[in-house]
Amino acid sequence: MANFWQKITALFDSAEQSGPADPAVHEMIERDEAELQDYARWKRTLGRRRLLDWLTDQYAVQQTMGNGDRAVDFLDTPSSKGFVIHFSETQYTKPEITHFFHYLKERVLELNYRTQISDRRVYSRPDWVETQERHYLKPRTRTQRLAGPVERGGLEQKFGNITVELELRNDVPWNLRLRATTYQDALYGEPESFRALLMALAGTTD
Repeated sequence: MANFWQKITALFDSAEQSGPADPAVHEMIERDEAELQDYARWKRTLGRRRLLDWLTDQYAVQQTMGNGDRAVDFLDTPSSKGFVIHFSETQYTKPEITHFFHYLKERVLELNYRTQISDRRVYSRPDWVETQERHYLKPRTRTQRLAGPVERGGLEQKFGNITVELELRNDVPWNLRLRATTYQDALYGEPESFRALLMALAGTTD
């Protein structure tokens, strides 16, 4: 089991560290009106619900049986929890995947988070052109007391900082990662569980 988690952790870490210091393109993510209208239509489809149901079902399978669909893996370390969907192993279209990427950001924002940055980086690889699109979100930190200095454990961290990343190779979706990284500082209280985060993203409760 230790080797399994090492491989999954390496997948997340390599995605964050593999790019050169100066990408060929670095820009903010912006969507035009046509994209926004298409996104609004997609949110009303069964495809959105199927993706969320499949994701939560696979997490339940992983927790109880230790394995599941090869198209998804889950990260579980003391400070980071998350998932990676290998869209290269699925039949979803690029628009569906891109909409899901933005939808995860929208859902996180509804959990009292704010967008720190939404950007796109493009790198030249030996065998493909890699595009990394990222939403980085942080909780709207609140003290758990009304006044006075912040005491140990007095800052609410929700699920920690959340990063949603979509990787494309030659403009074809390869994988999508979501990582929740919690604060280890003694000023922060205990984070909410990753299971609670998944349920919140899916719009369900325990």
